[in-house]
Amino acid sequence: MNFHLLTIFPDILQSYTDKGMIRIAQEKKLIEIKYHDLRDFAVDKHGTVDDRPFGGGVGQVFMVEPIVKTLDKIINPSILAKLSQALSSTTLSRTFLTAGALAKAVVRNRDKHNRKIILLSAKGKKWTQSLAREYATLDEVVFICPRYEGVDERVKEFIDEEISLGDFVLTGGELGAAVIMDSITRLIPGVLGKEESFLDESHSTEGYLEYPQYTRPEVFTYEGKEYKVPDVLLSGHHAQIKDWRDQHSTK
Repeated sequence: MNFHLLTIFPDILQSYTDKGMIRIAQEKKLIEIKYHDLRDFAVDKHGTVDDRPFGGGVGQVFMVEPIVKTLDKIINPSILAKLSQALSSTTLSRTFLTAGALAKAVVRNRDKHNRKIILLSAKGKKWTQSLAREYATLDEVVFICPRYEGVDERVKEFIDEEISLGDFVLTGGELGAAVIMDSITRLIPGVLGKEESFLDESHSTEGYLEYPQYTRPEVFTYEGKEYKVPDVLLSGHHAQIKDWRDQHSTK
């Protein structure tokens, strides 16, 4: 599984992805994470990737051109090289090339692989465990991580899905991408080691939450009050334990 993150802060998540399960999955070659700096395809030498919205309004909006060109680097590297050559040998404007040949190339080739391009957005479809299972079967997931007031609406012509974590707003899409990437990675065979690790967990069956878990000590005493592990879990009676867990899984 390849993950691609389009961002203006390519190092913002590395302290997380370099540790724990995500790090192990990378070491096992089960996943690969690639960061793409949108400023590499800025519209000018100042690294500009955003501008004021047409019609007025507060804040800045991510421009369509740097995002589409970054997508093209991922999806159509050979086409990008040809377009770069054409750009240096023609008098056509950059705008014409982007809106014409470049856009058509991305759209034409986007669906030829087992890949999803998603835009993190508060207006998107809510991410669920069911979607995580679906995405875990893909070869590649591309995250567009906006900031400020979001992206030029035309970016949505180049994506497969618009995804939200819930009914709240974050300062950037990178945190959302990390959450989604984590939920996908743990479902990839070989990452957790044992399939049983996620078969009985919350949301493994749609609408159900996992039963309570306990570990040592059997009795925990605090301020004179004892907090005990349920006797059935200490009984060694597997059928009774299963019944108890079924009863305490919440819907």
